Amino acid sequence: MSSYKYKTGRNTWYWTAVYIAVFILLLILMMHLYEGGYMSAWFASFIIALFALMSMSIPRRLVITEESLQIRCILDITEIPLHDIASVRAVSKREMRWKMPIFGCCGFFGFYGHFVDLKNMRHIEIYATEWRNFIEITTIYEETYYVSCRSRRAFVEELRRSAAAARIK
Repeated sequence: MSSYKYKTGRNTWYWTAVYIAVFILLLILMMHLYEGGYMSAWFASFIIALFALMSMSIPRRLVITEESLQIRCILDITEIPLHDIASVRAVSKREMRWKMPIFGCCGFFGFYGHFVDLKNMRHIEIYATEWRNFIEITTIYEETYYVSCRSRRAFVEELRRSAAAARIK
């Protein structure tokens, strides 16, 4: 079992600060405009719930076990069986240009969730804490995952070896 910890990039920290500042400013604005009304309470509850839901899916670690690749988030684990992995490759930042969020986050402690690849018109899942060092993982069921890892070369080689060994078993 080996583990690769996610490192949050500097730009991600800036975007997170911007999101938090905008949330706080909107909350203050709503409280000021609608003093004591249901609108301000509803909006405050919505912002707090959104913040909590987004925080639960922040990627923390990539773990390669004998049987699967685990993408561990704060309160979620995505598990990909090694024998289901068809290909693993490093992806340039340029190839990531056409990825748009469907139900995901862009910049709030990372980039994660369900995205659409506009170039190929397909559904993908992204688990990254910085918008670089991407690795594309495709399964035999044509599911595509993108993860980021600063030790990209070592991760790709180990995952390829582990997936090949799992298919032989």
